[in-house]
Amino acid sequence: MESPALLLRDIPHEERPRERMMSYGASALSHAELLAILLRTGTRQESAIHVAQRILKQVGSIRQLVDLSIEELTQIKGIGIAKAVQLKAGIELGRRLVSSRHMEPVIIRSPRDAAELLSEQLRYLQKEHFVCLFLNTKNHVIAQETLSMGSLNASIVHPREVFRAAIKCSSASLVCAHNHPSGDPTPSPEDISLTSRLVEAGDIIGIDVLDHLIIGDGAFVSLKERGLM
Repeated sequence: MESPALLLRDIPHEERPRERMMSYGASALSHAELLAILLRTGTRQESAIHVAQRILKQVGSIRQLVDLSIEELTQIKGIGIAKAVQLKAGIELGRRLVSSRHMEPVIIRSPRDAAELLSEQLRYLQKEHFVCLFLNTKNHVIAQETLSMGSLNASIVHPREVFRAAIKCSSASLVCAHNHPSGDPTPSPEDISLTSRLVEAGDIIGIDVLDHLIIGDGAFVSLKERGLM
């Protein structure tokens, strides 16, 4: 017979997530402990930390949690509307903190510059997102746009959508990027084919496609560096 979960009052004071954060800092806490702090309370049967542990076990990992909607979160036992909203607000705040690092004008000098700008935005998404960075003649990023959100395994984008957006913001050149939800940034034959079509269209229109990046989990591949465009 499975033993009942401990309630928060049964956990030693110094081992509770909030107290551990105050003593050791946020970086010392596990994913479940940080999640428990966002949840604030558990249920009658479970402490917040046990609810958090169960959520992570149910969804698979912290990465899978990021892309869940409020409606999907409320389907998890112990998560009502209020807790779902708290979690989504915490996740969104984290995303905005990442993007706020790039409020100053960004210059793309290398594939790594573009990857550093986009990796944290794309690496945890569970569907493929095709994003373009639009640059001026000095390689300053003047706009960023998500042009396609595909299925779990494929992202479909047409060159006309890319260059319509590029012309709209008077872009001189652009860098394309999309994520691989599997975490493996190895380019697929479809990725290479799409890149060739974009380069050809750019040559005709007069807007250079500088690179196409594939973003994985903690890694990226530049098709330009690989000699694939």
